Amino acid sequence: MRIIDSRLIENAVRDMCIDGCINLDESVIESFKKNREKESSKVAINILDILIENAKIAKEKNRPLCQDTGMAVFFVKIGQDVHIQGDNITVAINKGVRRAYIDGYLRKSVVSPITRENTKDNTPAIIHYDIVDGENIEIEYAAKGFGSENMSRMKMLKPSDGLNGIKDFILETICIAGPNPCPPIVVGIGIGGTVDKCAEIAKKALFREIGEHNSDEFIRNMEDEMLEKINDLGIGVQGLGGKTTALAVNIETFPTHIAGLPVVVNINCHSSRHKKVVL
Repeated sequence: MRIIDSRLIENAVRDMCIDGCINLDESVIESFKKNREKESSKVAINILDILIENAKIAKEKNRPLCQDTGMAVFFVKIGQDVHIQGDNITVAINKGVRRAYIDGYLRKSVVSPITRENTKDNTPAIIHYDIVDGENIEIEYAAKGFGSENMSRMKMLKPSDGLNGIKDFILETICIAGPNPCPPIVVGIGIGGTVDKCAEIAKKALFREIGEHNSDEFIRNMEDEMLEKINDLGIGVQGLGGKTTALAVNIETFPTHIAGLPVVVNINCHSSRHKKVVL
């Protein structure tokens, strides 16, 4: 049995939240550059250059990449041989978020859904837990902006709708989203499970690095196919046309009921901010 002090979790969360809102993952920046080389639209090339420069300035000036520093979302794997001493892990994570958004001068965007009163510290965070083997705790964080979150959709397809129904729903969702989620986007897709599980795996799909595919060959090929079809829509960077509507399409699946075929399309903007730490 390994003992981990809750303050270690709290401090790690604080640091990764600040770091995640400032330093864009290199896989995203490399994708900007790669797509720039394939672009024929001068407008798209210019905007991709601006996005690359924005990431550089944010890092150099130690400033957030975007004014929307999002709602804090976590996926946490807890080893079954770990005991947390002090606060429970949910309290520790929220303490870390609170400190990060105050200490880092990050925009505090979390409000009551009814009264719209601001919680003033960007808590509570959204936390998904998984119990695994071992004696470590793995924490993944994403700053989820709502310009893109608001364009996400869920549909309970009929099993008879099949694969073509899934693909049509994905493309329909991206067309409806248009320029609103600040493309080039990352598209997370969940297929299967129940309503809640489907949404969870769609969100988890957004945590991959750009270029990281599903291990299943059929799903991997589907990711490539849908990325090509989405980029053929011509929405383009910031909705101004071109070949770069999406940087990646990430699909996760989960077994479902014989009567169901749930699909969730969860969209992330070009500022795909996520960090991971293992304690």
